[in-house]
Amino acid sequence: MSMASGLEVRVPYADHRIVEYVFNAPWSYKCPDNVVKGLLRDAARPWLPEDVRTRRKSPYPKTHNPAYERILRRRLDLVMKDPEEPLHLLVNSAAVEQMLSEKSDYGKPWFGQLMAGPQMMAYLLQINYWMKKYEIEIEL
Repeated sequence: MSMASGLEVRVPYADHRIVEYVFNAPWSYKCPDNVVKGLLRDAARPWLPEDVRTRRKSPYPKTHNPAYERILRRRLDLVMKDPEEPLHLLVNSAAVEQMLSEKSDYGKPWFGQLMAGPQMMAYLLQINYWMKKYEIEIEL
């Protein structure tokens, strides 16, 4: 959205140079006292406001807009109705159909993230798109 408006916006800890540098650091340096991204948070102390530096990790992007969720449900439903879609090779179709038929649970974590139904639907759609675009084939 920002680039469409002519803006370049950066997420504080997503700079590729920081990620590449810290990748090889020992885990005890990265998470001192079990603080996630503790090394980066400590290093950023002089430049970031305290509330940004210490805020809880949240997934990106995240929206609770009902229109967004309706679009995702419709698109994922179309994918699930087409047996030729590659996503069928990776998921339990009955579980996805159940998710589509239920109201979204906005409090249930997904893989430890603060992700809910709409984010899971978007994730599945992205996997399906990626597999089609790059002609990924899976042999079971």
